[in-house]
Amino acid sequence: MNEPSHPTGAAMGSIRYVHTLGPHGTNLESAAHEWLDRRGIDGKVELHSSLETALDAVPDDGEHALVACAVYPALHTLTFENLHRLHMVDSFIMPTHNMVLASTGQAAPRIVSTHPAPIGLVPEGAEPRLVLSNSQAAIDCAAGLSEGCVTTVVAAEQRGLRVLRDFGPVPMVFTIHQVLAVDSRLESVGVLR
Repeated sequence: MNEPSHPTGAAMGSIRYVHTLGPHGTNLESAAHEWLDRRGIDGKVELHSSLETALDAVPDDGEHALVACAVYPALHTLTFENLHRLHMVDSFIMPTHNMVLASTGQAAPRIVSTHPAPIGLVPEGAEPRLVLSNSQAAIDCAAGLSEGCVTTVVAAEQRGLRVLRDFGPVPMVFTIHQVLAVDSRLESVGVLR
């Protein structure tokens, strides 16, 4: 049985573009910049509405990577359905921005926009309204699509929302997935093993 090949550290050094979940203010955007800084890479972070749409948009030339987090819903599906071109090459722990429950003014919001990952922070008795990112939750709340949101303190401040509860930062595992098609020519010269 043939096992999938994965890039070595040398191949990981070709990453120049990091794709992750937007809009601005997500924990993943912060993690993408942090990873580039830690690696000393003069790269570019590009934001997408979901990691799935990001993967569809990037070439598999080895210069592009996705930044995900261990609690991203369906990360296992994204990983295993794309073993032929999506390779986990690094991970690191970093605290998230403070996670907060915020509102446009209501003290006890009945409908709360939230990404699926932190849905457990939605107050008991409130109805969760699922969105694609923590930042999108703040945008939707500010637009009146919900009375409250679970979001980052950064996104809440950007949208002028009132913080009702601050859950603090969450130590999080972030993962780096290089987008690189397995190519037998690369395997033969030792770039992949």
